[in-house]
Amino acid sequence: MVETNKKKIINDPVHGFISLNHPLIFDLIEHPYFQRLRNIKQLGLTYLVYPGATHSRLQHALGAMFLLDMAISTLRTKGHVITDDEAEAASAAILLHDIGHGPFSHALEYSIVKGVSHEEISRCFMYKLNGEFNGRLNLALQIFDNTYPKHFLHQLISGQLDMDRMDYIKRDTFYTGVSEGTIGADRIIKMLNIVNDQLVVEAKGIYSIENFLIARRLMYWQVYLHKTVVAAEQTLIKLLSRAKTLASKGVELKVSAAFEFFLYNNINSSHFSKDSNCFDETVIDNFARLDDTDIMVAAKTWINHPDIILSKLARMVADRHILSIELSNAPVPQERVNELIIRFKQAHPELAEYVDNFIFTDSVSINAYKPGNESINILYNNHQLVDIAQASDMLNANALSNETKKFFICYPKELR
Repeated sequence: MVETNKKKIINDPVHGFISLNHPLIFDLIEHPYFQRLRNIKQLGLTYLVYPGATHSRLQHALGAMFLLDMAISTLRTKGHVITDDEAEAASAAILLHDIGHGPFSHALEYSIVKGVSHEEISRCFMYKLNGEFNGRLNLALQIFDNTYPKHFLHQLISGQLDMDRMDYIKRDTFYTGVSEGTIGADRIIKMLNIVNDQLVVEAKGIYSIENFLIARRLMYWQVYLHKTVVAAEQTLIKLLSRAKTLASKGVELKVSAAFEFFLYNNINSSHFSKDSNCFDETVIDNFARLDDTDIMVAAKTWINHPDIILSKLARMVADRHILSIELSNAPVPQERVNELIIRFKQAHPELAEYVDNFIFTDSVSINAYKPGNESINILYNNHQLVDIAQASDMLNANALSNETKKFFICYPKELR
């Protein structure tokens, strides 16, 4: 039997050459569960606004792993003991941290697989992989669940200064071309240290952290919550919700086998228990076959469906004729909603009963920074630790920590 060379190098357009430092990492990347991420866009429908934003979740997972390996090397040079087993486990944990994302993740969570976060699904995939790999992910699961004694390893994977955020901001900036999101990830990582089992940032890195937090806030409003991106996602949610309603009534919908499974079965959090003996194998196997292609092919197919609501929404998604949207700092006045409803019913009397699919209000919000147990602490030369919100002379602590909310109303373009 020929031994496979598992020391590979991947050429990444954002970070350059990414080395696979552990045989386990090679084996995980080769697994179909991970390879599925090639066909899931990191930013969902954002490419409808930023044409370059077609990068995949697989690319992001590899980039986050690269940054984590860099962080571990940095911490080791500062005298902190991280064993090879711990380094391998942490790399595996961050490589798989997004493996539970479905196609157009948030739209799916609101319509087809309700009440189940991608983190829960990622954990189930990791438990299942751990069984296939004969327990080689035991330590990775402890780090992922924050039950391992060295809590800073979990912070590298999930925290306010984790390698996940560090990669996606840098990567999404690169692919969207939104230069305001540019961050000095390398410098931040070089400034990392550990105090009392917590990640901290040395004082020399304070300006890089300020830039990181500002960039994150800008990326949310300029990219992730761009009003057209929100409108596109809301249109897709309405499409999937309508398909789910029809499926519950036994209406035939032409879709892939994996998508059919989720449309015609009520899947909830009970099917994704973190207990390795409880998750539903059939659900996991079907989810592992679901990607962006299933959704977009279904949308194009449904354009000709006899259900006029499904057909209209499908055409909106397939042809990028998505709903219009208006954002405001205050809730949308009911008078504005009523006005649009009246005009819609006049223009589409055949759809009057289903107006909620086309005219509705909601809100979006962000917190750029959350002070508390997972604060970003700045380490000064006198060993004093100060929260970045207090240490910074540039950042407005209240603006950073308070939730920023915007309200919106969606309606068909022809009503503008």
